[in-house]
Amino acid sequence: MNKKLNTFLFILGATLFNILVVVVTWLLLMVIFVRFFLSLLPETSVNWAFSLIFIGAIVVSFIVYRLVLNKLTSKINFEDYFDPIIKSRRPPPRKRND
Repeated sequence: MNKKLNTFLFILGATLFNILVVVVTWLLLMVIFVRFFLSLLPETSVNWAFSLIFIGAIVVSFIVYRLVLNKLTSKINFEDYFDPIIKSRRPPPRKRND
């Protein structure tokens, strides 16, 4: 496999992993909320609570994603296996031969 295919597969896998973490976190937070806090809140504030749970799931998934990515970067040299997604427009500086 070449670097471009590795990059595509990594991005696809990372996206699916992030979506899975969001869904699992959202379900977990919803179960905790319904089980312990739903009866304590008035009906008018339940919609706000659901919105906060969704935002909390996104924040938790971002934190988990960063932790996993940091662990991967410490074990794998990405430059050896992946093509850069954003390439510099500037050419590399010329070496001076003095």
